[in-house]
Amino acid sequence: MITSPDNTQLKLIRKLQRKKARDETGLFAAEGEDLVEAAEVAGWEAEVLLRSAVGAVTPQGRTPHSDVEPELLDRVSSLGSGSRVVGVYRQRWVQPRGELSVYLHGVGDPGNVGAVIRSAHALCDGPVILGPGCADPFSPKAVRASMGSIFARPPARSGFGDLSGAKVALDARAAIKLGAGPLAVEAPLVLCVGAEREGLPPELAAQADLALAIPLRDGGPESLNAAMAATVGLYELANRMAADV
Repeated sequence: MITSPDNTQLKLIRKLQRKKARDETGLFAAEGEDLVEAAEVAGWEAEVLLRSAVGAVTPQGRTPHSDVEPELLDRVSSLGSGSRVVGVYRQRWVQPRGELSVYLHGVGDPGNVGAVIRSAHALCDGPVILGPGCADPFSPKAVRASMGSIFARPPARSGFGDLSGAKVALDARAAIKLGAGPLAVEAPLVLCVGAEREGLPPELAAQADLALAIPLRDGGPESLNAAMAATVGLYELANRMAADV
């Protein structure tokens, strides 16, 4: 039983809330029974696994866990309500691949990055490819927003110019609307999505093989956030590709 706030494992979990520490160690923390279970299902073995001594479900994986006084675990949690289980894992990055994937450029909100990882896991066979200016996918907020998909579908990294396959840019300035007419490009496809406010930079959108705008209802909001836009785009492209098979 861990009873001291000076325990090295508790200190590590607190430290991993900072990006610098995640970069230096190559580790990240996942809080909550659902995320730890998702890691186990995906075959990830925890480097550290801590469980609240009161009320937590005993982890079923191979990694030995340590019980912790609940108030001590709450102190190192990044959740406002505290956490009953926390696992520490080593980061994994994959190579870009698949018939359909999504590239993010300048998406700085970690919640959006995590949500797109979840959408990509649900809708396409390729990973989320992170370009310059994107939030850390292994930050606490991004890991939570992925709802465990970070373990089933780890992210990739690439510059826009190094992407393989046809680049399909979501661009509000595009003349062609998403869902209008047949696609003029063939798989593999990479859906390219830009920052929350600015969108994909014009110089990158101009280099895409196809630019599409999401049609929005008159009188509605001017745009969708990056995660919603990426989800809509992936859903449409995945359905188009399935219909062409």
